[in-house]
Amino acid sequence: MEFWLCVLIGILIIIMLVLAVKILLLQKSADEIAEEFADRLTTDTNTLIGISSRDRHMRKLAKDINNELSKLKKDRQRFQQGDLELKDAVTNISHDLRTPLTAVCGYLDLLEKEKNSANAERYIRVIRERTEALRQLTEELFRYSVFTTASDSTSPEPVVLNRLLEESISAYYGALKQHRITPRITLPERNVNRLLNRNACSRIFGNLISNAIKYSDGDLDITLGEDGEITFSNHASHLDEIQAGRLFDRFYTVETASAGSTGLGLSIARALTEQMGGSIDAVYEDGILSVRLFFRSEDPPQDPSQP
Repeated sequence: MEFWLCVLIGILIIIMLVLAVKILLLQKSADEIAEEFADRLTTDTNTLIGISSRDRHMRKLAKDINNELSKLKKDRQRFQQGDLELKDAVTNISHDLRTPLTAVCGYLDLLEKEKNSANAERYIRVIRERTEALRQLTEELFRYSVFTTASDSTSPEPVVLNRLLEESISAYYGALKQHRITPRITLPERNVNRLLNRNACSRIFGNLISNAIKYSDGDLDITLGEDGEITFSNHASHLDEIQAGRLFDRFYTVETASAGSTGLGLSIARALTEQMGGSIDAVYEDGILSVRLFFRSEDPPQDPSQP
């Protein structure tokens, strides 16, 4: 009896060892699949996922994932091609609209110099306003297509975010005053240095200030942290969390925004920010819209004019 009991225990031990080895091999295969899957998602390659295991279930899983990756790659290529075609179309359309718009503006200039009746003067003013709005929309479309396709337009140089932010706020002083907004600005005493493209940064700050002017209830807080995070926050009672989450979508506009808005300002800001390795997002909480912009430090040389 004891002999058969020992035999049974031995068989159970062997089965447990076999199962343990099997589990270890399956874990190894799962790790290989996970590692190669993550690599395929971040690299543009036609190499399929391969595993060392001969287990038919794991090999079938790898095959199924390869099939889905092939579909994903085709969809990504189709999307990228469609996105490029859309940007090219926007560029061509906005460029083609410039010539007739310039001619219309020229003839309006001539009409304004003529002696006209009161009604004619009023009609000309309306045409002038609509033409100017169309011109601004066309220019915004053109800038968007340029900023999102020209990857070499963001060549870095040493910039001091404190100064650049102050310059951008000063440039929009008239628009802020017109909307009765007095911004509260908080800047650190020490300079926050980054390697960024100056023109692109100015464009980003300008678009964020313009966005605040559109949606603010009359206030604007601009804060620059020593870590390089910049926050533009204001009360926006007419927004909600869903609308705030879509502010960076192309061509999305909130109904309460200005009539001449294209919905491209924050899209341009996001595109430029990401081209320079930064991040940007919007948070809406307790009636306050906060747009957060962050550029990580690249250890640029210290400005010699500063202590």
